[in-house]
Parts: sequence; structure tokens; C-alpha cells
Amino acid sequence: MDPSTLRQKFKRFRILIIGRANAGKTTILQRVCKTRENPEIYNSAGKKIDPAVLMASRERGVHDIEDEMVFRNNPGFVFHDSRGFEAGGTSEFDSVKVFIASRSNGRRRLSDRIHVIWYCIPMDEDGRSFTEGEVKFFSQCDTGSIPVIVLFTKFDALYDDEFAELISKGVSRKDAEALAPQHAKEAFANGPQLKLLYNRKGNQRPPRCHICLPDMDKDDADCGPLIERTAETLDDETLKQMFVSTQRTNLEVCIRWAVAM
Repeated sequence: MDPSTLRQKFKRFRILIIGRANAGKTTILQRVCKTRENPEIYNSAGKKIDPAVLMASRERGVHDIEDEMVFRNNPGFVFHDSRGFEAGGTSEFDSVKVFIASRSNGRRRLSDRIHVIWYCIPMDEDGRSFTEGEVKFFSQCDTGSIPVIVLFTKFDALYDDEFAELISKGVSRKDAEALAPQHAKEAFANGPQLKLLYNRKGNQRPPRCHICLPDMDKDDADCGPLIERTAETLDDETLKQMFVSTQRTNLEVCIRWAVAM
């Protein structure tokens, strides 16, 4: 299906992004959509929500996962935001389960379904261990055929530990700074987070894959690997085409997948 026909038939690619507060979700979405602006929010009826009303609702703890987040410079992406489950309560978890079930395959038109889930887990100082809610999601939440990708955000926070260890071993500051990122990746690959995430004995619903995202707050942040991994994860060729044609971050991905398909 050529891009113009695809765009007429399926107007929007829909992503559910989940993560605790300060997981860097909005920053990632801005990078994916190549903007610094905040998204516009629409309710389930398609009516734009006034930012002041939205802020007042959030201050009261009111949050609706059905609300749609859209960035003006790339309206082909529609994002739904879940606040995460850090409080340990069941209300938000149950609402996410119901939302995923209602937006899964066979329940709605293709353009209204959730096409992929990005689950953000921050790796900064206060967030290196999985919360009870995160463990609960990967052990109990049935996402059906919707692929789940775990995004380990703020991954550069791990560089400091490796930098300090290298310095303690007599490595120069210049070399330690250059080596720290790779050492952090190697240490993380053998660390407890991935063992817990993919341990099927205690984790009945592991994600399809994961990706580590450092330095997303920088102007030259590269979310290309996230685009690549998401495209690779989508099994449905129509959805893959839709995602690749919607994203504007990586032209190489568009060309490569256009040739491949």
C-alpha cells in the first residue's frame, strides 16, 4: 500500500506511553515529533481541552487515559498517557487494563486501536529498582498482541557510577568519560533489571524488547534507535508502514523500510 493510500485509510498511529512521574515521557514524545512545544490535549469526543482546565484536573488527581495527546507539527501520532502505578493502588492499574482491552485487536477500527505500548522506567538515582506497580504490570496485564517496549529513560544517570569506578582504578578523567557509557551498557546488560524483566517464572508477560535512552534532554538527542526498534517490533506490515511513514525523526528508517517492503 503506497503512503498516500495508507494515510487516507489509516490516519493516525496510536501509542500508549506508561511511566511514573518524572520518567521523561513528554521529553521523549517531543523528540519523536521533533518539537519543543507541549502537546495539545483532546478528550474522547475530539474536543480540545483548555490547558488551564487540564492543569486544575491534574492538581486534583484527575486523569483520563482516554485523552489524546497530539503535537501540532506531527498530528499523525496520537499518544495516550498513563501516570504509572507508583502509588501501589489498583485504580490506575485497573483503568489501564480496561483501556488496553478496549483498544486491542478486534475491538475497534485499526486507526482507533493501540498499536504499540512504550513503558518508561527511569534509571536516575531514585528509580533504578522496579516499583511494585511495574512488576504487577508485567506479571498481570494482558496486552494481547499489542507489542510492549520498555524504555529505560535517563540512562546516562548510570554513567556517573561507571565514571567514578574507572577513576578509582587510575583511569584518566578524559578516558573515563569516554569509556563510561560502554561500561554502563555492559553492566546493565548483566544487571538485575533485565533479569527481572525477562524472568518468565515471575514475569508472565515480559515485554517484546527494551531500549536504553540516554541524554534525551539534550538538543542533539538521538531517538533513532527507538524508531528503529519500534518498527522492527511491529509484526503487521500495514502498521509498520504506517509507523515508518508517520515518524519524521529518521529519514534513513523511511528509506530502508520502503525498500524492504
